[in-house]
Amino acid sequence: MAKFLEFLNSQEGPPMEELGVETARAMIAGLGQAADAPRGEIAKVEEIMIPGPGGDLKLRIYDNRPDRAAGPVMVFYHGGGWVICDLDTHDAYCAEAARQLDIPVISVDYRRAPEHVFPAAHDDAEAAARWVAGNFPCTGLVLSGDSAGGNMAIATALALREKPAATPVIAINPIYPVVTRGGDWQSFRDFAEGYLLSVDGMKWFNSLYAADPADRRAAPLDFPAEGLPPTLLITAGLDALRDQGRAYAGKLIEAGVPTIYREASGNVHGFICLAQGVPSAKADIDGGLAALKMMIAEATK
Repeated sequence: MAKFLEFLNSQEGPPMEELGVETARAMIAGLGQAADAPRGEIAKVEEIMIPGPGGDLKLRIYDNRPDRAAGPVMVFYHGGGWVICDLDTHDAYCAEAARQLDIPVISVDYRRAPEHVFPAAHDDAEAAARWVAGNFPCTGLVLSGDSAGGNMAIATALALREKPAATPVIAINPIYPVVTRGGDWQSFRDFAEGYLLSVDGMKWFNSLYAADPADRRAAPLDFPAEGLPPTLLITAGLDALRDQGRAYAGKLIEAGVPTIYREASGNVHGFICLAQGVPSAKADIDGGLAALKMMIAEATK
């Protein structure tokens, strides 16, 4: 990890938040091509369009079996601060999750900022989960995502707690999620810059998406967690968001939610997309998916 960060931090040029949205998107796509593993062999990858709150919504479906009976299905929301990432930046991880979990994984191409501000992405996230629950052969939803997507996995689970979908949410898996817009976090000071995600970068994302900090979807840490499904929450040890993720795991436990907490020690924010550039990232991906597979198996007994 030290060598990887040394390479990244030696690159000349302004930080991402000074580049403009399109250049930042191209930069993160290039990083993924260099640092992430290839997609690998998988039986089926298919893209479909569904009706969404703002027009047609693209879903990408991964399945390591060409055909299967109804069972659990993962709905995945990619990270990127609601601004920079897309289906392709998280393509390899979704394929790996489909292989290791042996369930379909459906990645959601939600609307991004600044073209679409809060709550557009959250509305798309909920709409996609409801569509999968009612139109895809499934017996239970597993909601997952990283960073901004981890936030949306939690927010969607909260929405479906209040107004259930056609099939239940059986587990959620937020990975280094954004769970609040406030607080005094030591990890913000320890990892403010030089660890892939900077605090200034997060401020830039927040300014573009313009989420309301008083809204439960923007800051689930500040609202009740009782009644959420079993949760596997994963943080990265060298991440500015680490401490608020730890705090949310504690909140879930206090609320009586069956919770597994894992921390990828020595890894940075975004590690699920660094499986080739950082060998330890692959081990943390495998460990997280093994824990999630166990959680899904218990929920479907």
